[in-house]
Amino acid sequence: MAETMERLQDVRALAEDTLAPVGFADAEPVDADALALAAELALDEAAAAGHAALVPVPKSDTTAPTLDDPRQSDVDEWGRSERMRELARKIYEPLYKNWFRAEWEGLEKIPEHGGALLVANHAGAVPSDAPVIMHGIESELGRPVYGLADQLFKSLPVVGVMWSRVGGVVAHPDNAYRLLREQEQLVLVFPEGSKGPGKHYSQRYRLRRFGRGGFVEIAMRAGVPVIPIAVVGAEESMPIVWKSTAAAKLMGLPYFPVTANQLMFGPLLGGLMYFPAKIKLRVLDPVHFDVAPDQHRYSKSRIMDESERIREKIQEALYDMLRDRRSVWFG
Repeated sequence: MAETMERLQDVRALAEDTLAPVGFADAEPVDADALALAAELALDEAAAAGHAALVPVPKSDTTAPTLDDPRQSDVDEWGRSERMRELARKIYEPLYKNWFRAEWEGLEKIPEHGGALLVANHAGAVPSDAPVIMHGIESELGRPVYGLADQLFKSLPVVGVMWSRVGGVVAHPDNAYRLLREQEQLVLVFPEGSKGPGKHYSQRYRLRRFGRGGFVEIAMRAGVPVIPIAVVGAEESMPIVWKSTAAAKLMGLPYFPVTANQLMFGPLLGGLMYFPAKIKLRVLDPVHFDVAPDQHRYSKSRIMDESERIREKIQEALYDMLRDRRSVWFG
């Protein structure tokens, strides 16, 4: 035991002679070989004696330069890539301007800074409204838009990754809250869910129930306004003429549509090609709730009332726009 302690004292003495105290700039360099040999001998003898040896460890150099990040990707925490989004805008621009001939009214009501929850009606077997809204705001205002979508999109091979790269995010309250409250982004949500695009053509422009008003509670918690958007034209871009409940259950889909596009252009091409319906969009006045954010709970009755009030505003705007529309194709 005495011999072991002597060895440990030798190690400590060697360390004191070679390791510089913190803040000393003129410290001698460490004799690594001697220190390692002495430490190894002391550890072996201490282990045999049933004791642990305390060996000082050289301190790291805090003045070392920071290494360059070798990653080349611009993908953010949500999976969005600005380079991919820029490419998507270039590809989609001709469709936006020349095919749908999108026309905005009240675009100035969308804030240039701060978070806001965009709420719109949803339609078409493969909805054309989401990309039109996202593209229009990003092109006209220069602000990114994150679109909330069902988990189904995320789970699809290739499609899920591409949807994330262009701004798609899984529709979950925590995701929406972080985007709105912490990152002050624009977030697009369709409260009708799959019931909107799953409507038969005979039910066009009749808004479905806005769920349980979850989007209102998220906006209250995040302390941001809800900005309603009424969209006319998406219903006719890919109308559903028949739905198969059995096929939807078999494939695990919310609905399985047969569209007029498929009847005209065939199953494959018709599933990708839209009719050139002119799309008009009207941005309504922002809805503020005047409640403190981050409360533990909010009045359920008020949430439902505000949700229904917003649905009615969009429905009234749709009827007004339809009365003024001269043609499905020319607006």
